[in-house]
Amino acid sequence: MSGRIHRRDDVNPEEGIREHGDVTFADPTNNKYPLENAAHVRSAWSYINQERNASKYSEDDVETIKGRIRRAAKKFDVEISTG
Repeated sequence: MSGRIHRRDDVNPEEGIREHGDVTFADPTNNKYPLENAAHVRSAWSYINQERNASKYSEDDVETIKGRIRRAAKKFDVEISTG
């Protein structure tokens, strides 16, 4: 895991802040995949595991994002499929 997500040209990071406020994001560079509660953790996991979303990132970035979502899942006691 690289730890630093690359900036995406197709995303306005301000939109994530506008929509979710000052929360933790699994992708804090682009403010994607908010992790402020159990429902958002489940959604983030679902979205990053869709090819059309994951394909917008490098493999390292996807692994970094998934790692952050897994940690948030533990925090909120959310069971996610790792398969």
